[in-house]
Amino acid sequence: MHKRNSFILFIVLALTAGLIGGASGFIIFSMGDLPEIEMLEEYRPSITSRVYTDTNRMMAEFYLENRTPVELTDVPEMLTKALMAAEDSRFYQHHGLDVRGIARALYRNLRAHRILEGGSTLTQQLAKVLFLSPDRTFSRKFKEMALALRIEQRYTKREILSLYLNQIYFGNGAYGVEAAARIYFGKPARDLNLAECAMLAGLPRSPKRYSPFKAPAGALARRTYVLSRLTRAGIITQLQADEAAKEPLPLSPTTTVRGSDSYIVEYIRQKIEERFGSSILYSGGLNIYTSINDQFQEYAKQAVKTGLQQVEARHHQRSKLPQPPLQGALIAIEPSTGHILAMVGGRDYAESQFNRAWQAYRQPGSAFKPVIYAEAIERGFGPSDLLDDSPLTVKLDRNKNWTPENFSRKFQGTVTLRRALTKSLNVPTVRLLDKLGIEQTVQFARSMGIRSPVAPYLSMALGSSDVTLFELTSAYSVLANHGVLIDPVAILQVTDSTGRVLFASNSFPAQVVRPETAYIMTNLLRGVVERGTAWKARELGRPVAGKTGTANDYRDAWFIGYTPGLVAGVWVGYDDHRTIGPRETGARAALPLWLDFMKKALDGREPEEFTAPEGIVLRQIDAATGLLSTEKCKDIIREAYVPGTEPRKYCPESAAGNEEPVQEDEAPETP
Repeated sequence: MHKRNSFILFIVLALTAGLIGGASGFIIFSMGDLPEIEMLEEYRPSITSRVYTDTNRMMAEFYLENRTPVELTDVPEMLTKALMAAEDSRFYQHHGLDVRGIARALYRNLRAHRILEGGSTLTQQLAKVLFLSPDRTFSRKFKEMALALRIEQRYTKREILSLYLNQIYFGNGAYGVEAAARIYFGKPARDLNLAECAMLAGLPRSPKRYSPFKAPAGALARRTYVLSRLTRAGIITQLQADEAAKEPLPLSPTTTVRGSDSYIVEYIRQKIEERFGSSILYSGGLNIYTSINDQFQEYAKQAVKTGLQQVEARHHQRSKLPQPPLQGALIAIEPSTGHILAMVGGRDYAESQFNRAWQAYRQPGSAFKPVIYAEAIERGFGPSDLLDDSPLTVKLDRNKNWTPENFSRKFQGTVTLRRALTKSLNVPTVRLLDKLGIEQTVQFARSMGIRSPVAPYLSMALGSSDVTLFELTSAYSVLANHGVLIDPVAILQVTDSTGRVLFASNSFPAQVVRPETAYIMTNLLRGVVERGTAWKARELGRPVAGKTGTANDYRDAWFIGYTPGLVAGVWVGYDDHRTIGPRETGARAALPLWLDFMKKALDGREPEEFTAPEGIVLRQIDAATGLLSTEKCKDIIREAYVPGTEPRKYCPESAAGNEEPVQEDEAPETP
C-alpha cells in the first residue's frame, strides 16, 4: 500500500511539473488573446431592482441576475472563512495559482479514479465567471490561469474577495452572497449563523448538486464537509461543528414577490421601463417606492375574487353551457394626493395578464353621467333646475333616428336636475347635454382626466364612448378633491443602488372645476346612494357619494364611489363583451365588490363628513318639486347651491308630496 501511494505521489509530482511547465508556456502564449483586466475598473455587475409598498415592504424584484452587492464589511467573517476552507484554503498565500492545491487535487483524483477536486483558486473562479465561458477545455483553463495571475497583480486580496462574494453564483437564481442569504434563509448576509455560512460556502462548487431544495442529502454532506474543514483549520471547535450540523436545512426559497399582486407589479414594471429602459430596470439596481397599500391591495384582490364568484353562481345554475371566466377590476385612489393605493386588473394574472383596470376600454353607461351634470353645475345650472323627461326623437342622419328611453320605459314629465341624476333618467340627460353643447362637454371631460377619445354624439350622455376604469375613477376623484385634478400615480420615487434620486413624483394639482361645483356634485351623488340606484352603498354606514353604470345588454357593470379621503372604482364584465346575465346591473354586479373592499379599507376609521367650501348656500327643499319647503312638505332634503341658483319660491301645498320608491338601476339605450 505504501509503495502504491509512493508511486502515485511520484506520478503526481511528475505530472504537476510537466503541467506547470506546459501551462507556463501556454499562459505566456495566451497573454495577447485575453480580455483587458482594466475593464474591471469600470465593471458594473447586474444588480436587482426592487419595488416597495407604502410601508417599505418589498413586493417585487426585477433582474437578469438576482444580485445585491454588499461591502465586505457586511459579510460575516465566518462566511469568508468557510468559503476559503471549502474552495481555497491558501487564498492569502498564493498569487492566483495554488501549485500545492493543484498537486493535491491531482493526487486525490488519481487515487479515487474520478474527479473529486478541481484545484481552482477563488481568483481563477472569479476570472472564469467574469471573462470566460464555462466550456471545459484546456484552452479555457490556461486562459483562466493567465487571467488569475493578472488579477492578483492588479488587485488586493480584499478587493478580489469582495468581487468574488458579489459575483459568484449560489444557485436558485442567487448571484452573490446577499441574494443567496435572502433566498435561502430570508435574511441579509450579515445575520447568517455558522450553519448557514457553511451551507452557502458549499454551494459554488455545484449549486445544483448541493441544493438544499433539490438535493438535501447532498447539501447536508457538503455542509458537514465545510464544517470539518473549518474544524481542521482550528477556526471552530468540534462542539461548534456538531451543534451547527444539527440545524435543519431550508425547505423552500424565501420569496418576496406574491404572484397574486402581479397586475399592479406589471403596471409598475411598464411605467419604469418606459422611463428608464429595460436595461436599467433589470440590471440597474433601482429602488422603486410606490403608494400601494399592502392591506388595501389584499382587500381589493379578495373583493374581486369573491364578487365575481357570486355573480357567476347566479347564472351557472341556470345554464349548462361552459362560461370563459367573468372578469373584474378595481382601483382605489387617495384623492388628495392622487396616490394609487390598490389596483387589481382581473381575477387571475396567471390566466390573463391583461390589466382591465387601465388597459380595457369599455362603455361606462350611466357612470359617465356625473361628468355631464358637473359641467351643468359649472355652467350655472342648479340642483333644483327643471329638465324635460318626455319622449324624444333625435335625427341621426337622413334615414335614421334615435329614440332614447329610460330604464323603466316610463316618462316623468318635468323633473329636477337632482331627480334626473338620482334616478339616472336617460332622456333628461340627453336633453341637458344638447343644451350644454357636445364639443364643450368633450373638452370638459378632458379637463377632468378623461383621456380616451370621446365620440361627439348625444349618446355620450348615456356613456356610449369607451373609457378605462382608471380614468373614470380619476374623474370622480376630482369631485372628491374639491375640484382639483391630480393625475393618479403609483410610483412615488426611484433611486439608484447608491440612494441617488433618479425620479420623484411631482404631479401638479390643477383646479379644473370650482370647489362649489365639486361639493354640489358630491351632494347630488350622495342622493344617488341615499335614495337612488346605489342604495346598497348605504351599508357602509358613513357619508358616501357614487354612481352606478350599466351598458346595453348588461355587458358592463360599474360602480364608482367615494368617501372623504378614498375613491374606488369597480368594473365587471366579460372580455368578449357578451352579457353578464339578466338584470346584472352596476348596482347588482359591481357595487357589492366595491362595498366589500370599502368596508375593510375603512374599518376602524371614524366616519367623516364632506366639507362644504365657503360661499355654498344651504336650503331646505321639497324633494319632489325642488322648491323651498313648507311645513306641508313630507319629503324634505337639505340642498346645496351656488349663490344665485337657489330657488326663491315655496312649494305649493298641492305639489308637496313623497318621492318615488327607489329604482333598482338603469341601462342606457344607445344607438
